[in-house]
Amino acid sequence: MSTPRTVSHTGHDDLVAVEFTVNGTTVSLKVPARMTLSDALRDNLGLTGTHIGCEHGVCGMCTILIDGDASRACLLFACQLDGAQITTVEGLGKPDDLHPLQESFGRHHGLQCGFCTPGFLMSSYDLLDHEPDIRREDLPEELSGVICRCTGYRNIIDAVDDVATNHRDGLPGPKNCGQRTLTGRSPVGSTAAADESTAASDTVQDSAPEKISMPSGEPTIAIDVTTLLESPPQDVARVFANIQLLARCLPGAELTEELGGNWYRGRARVALGPIKLSFNGFAHLLEHKSDRMHVLGQAKDTGGGRAQAEIHLLAVPEGTGTRLQAEARVYLVGRIAGFGRSLAGDVSRRMFEDFAKAVDQAARGEEPEVGSKPPSAFGILVGAMRDRIRSVRDLRRKAPGRQANNPHEER
Repeated sequence: MSTPRTVSHTGHDDLVAVEFTVNGTTVSLKVPARMTLSDALRDNLGLTGTHIGCEHGVCGMCTILIDGDASRACLLFACQLDGAQITTVEGLGKPDDLHPLQESFGRHHGLQCGFCTPGFLMSSYDLLDHEPDIRREDLPEELSGVICRCTGYRNIIDAVDDVATNHRDGLPGPKNCGQRTLTGRSPVGSTAAADESTAASDTVQDSAPEKISMPSGEPTIAIDVTTLLESPPQDVARVFANIQLLARCLPGAELTEELGGNWYRGRARVALGPIKLSFNGFAHLLEHKSDRMHVLGQAKDTGGGRAQAEIHLLAVPEGTGTRLQAEARVYLVGRIAGFGRSLAGDVSRRMFEDFAKAVDQAARGEEPEVGSKPPSAFGILVGAMRDRIRSVRDLRRKAPGRQANNPHEER
């Protein structure tokens, strides 16, 4: 993309289709013609590392790379970027494998309050990528396009100079670019097709796919939970063998059709406060034994959200009961992703607890109480928040010196 494309006249409420690549992931969006690239990155794709400061291209907080060159995301309309290769600060490095610039900013205390950091990182990357022989005395002028409101320029200059000195032969490229699911905060105008697997889910309500392919990136939610059931393994195995009965143990879920070949059609409803979601989709049992299951599922919400999940269930004898283990990788797109990873994870773990209780009931020969009713918003959220408060309270009690400083605290 040498120059932004020209978009013909559109109405104020018309959506314009655009496709570009962000951090190695091809995305397709339908956005208002006047939506800036910075808003599209943050709201439609969930890449909130691109900060917005002045919205006039002055402060440099929204600096990203477009086709390898630094650009102001607040000065470009998203619909102009058709076919562009975009790199944001999220593509620079991973938490466990930072880019040398990120490491250097931390080592030299150049992070300050952090708000300008993405702009400085991306501007510095562009500078060192194009001018590896840059001299230290030239750095203040070259980096003057980004404003640090903490006035912490000295440490930032030290950090960039350190990287320049150690990489005269070439700056390492971005370390976190690849296919992944991008989850936006706003569903309006968003049809983010992160990769082939999520694109395939657009047709999930019409017919079963030949194969469910999970995204290769990091999941929205990763769950690894264990709970102890009172029922013995042989009774739990009876529940595992009966797919219809097992489905009735899932909060808000309903099995609507058996398609053969271990394929099933179903729907699931979730009601969290004002947000009510209804997913329709398919599940494929890759492994189905009396003590373990491996399930792939994908579903589409009527509001445009999508969900994909890979679940491993394992029932292990434990004393006179059964230890039920669940590992799940869940990828979400749309309104449900707006809850945030942490809270969505809490809610998912709470739903697993309800599922485990229902399996225990079914193993005892009782009808599961959860049925096909949507999970209770109040119960799930209150339960999740209660767990969080209890966790924070436990940490505070374990903090060194806490008891001595608060002799009247309840113990």
